[in-house]
Amino acid sequence: MLDFPPLILWLGDMEKTGPYRLHASLGYHLSVAARLQERRLDEQLKTLGLTRTTWCVLLAVGNENLSQPSEIAEFVGIDRTATSRALRQMEADGLLARSSGTQDRRTRRVELTSKGCAAIASATPFARDNAAIMADNLAPGEQAELIRLLAKLRPEDGAPLNTL
Repeated sequence: MLDFPPLILWLGDMEKTGPYRLHASLGYHLSVAARLQERRLDEQLKTLGLTRTTWCVLLAVGNENLSQPSEIAEFVGIDRTATSRALRQMEADGLLARSSGTQDRRTRRVELTSKGCAAIASATPFARDNAAIMADNLAPGEQAELIRLLAKLRPEDGAPLNTL
C-alpha cells in the first residue's frame, strides 16, 4: 500500500498552484466508486443476459409504468437513439413488446413480457445487494447526503447520455 500525505494537505495544495494530485481529485474518487459499483452490478446482470441499460429500461417499464420511448429515455437518462437500440434488442430477446398507439399509429407503446417481468424479479436482489454494499460503508444519513451532493454535480439541463 502506498503511503500518501493526508488528503486535506493535498486538497489545499491543489486548489492553489501545487502539483495536481490524482488521489485528491474529486473526479478520481467519483470514477473509482462508480466503476466498482458498475463492475459488481454488470457481472451479476450479465448472468441473466442483461446490461445496465437493459436493466434500467426494465425498471422504467415494469416498476415506473412508463410506456413511451421518450419517457423511458428521459427516466434512464440516455438519448433516444440509445433507447431505440435497447428497445429493439430487448424486443428481439423477448423481454418486452412494442406496439403502435391506439389513437396515433405513429406512437409506440412498450410493455413487458412475462420474460421481462421475470428478469426484474431475478435482477432485483442483485441491485439491492450492490446498493447495500455501498450503503454499508456509510454512516446513517450519509447515503442521503451523498445522493444530494452528487445530484448537484449533474448538468441542470439534464442532457442525456448516449450510453450508461
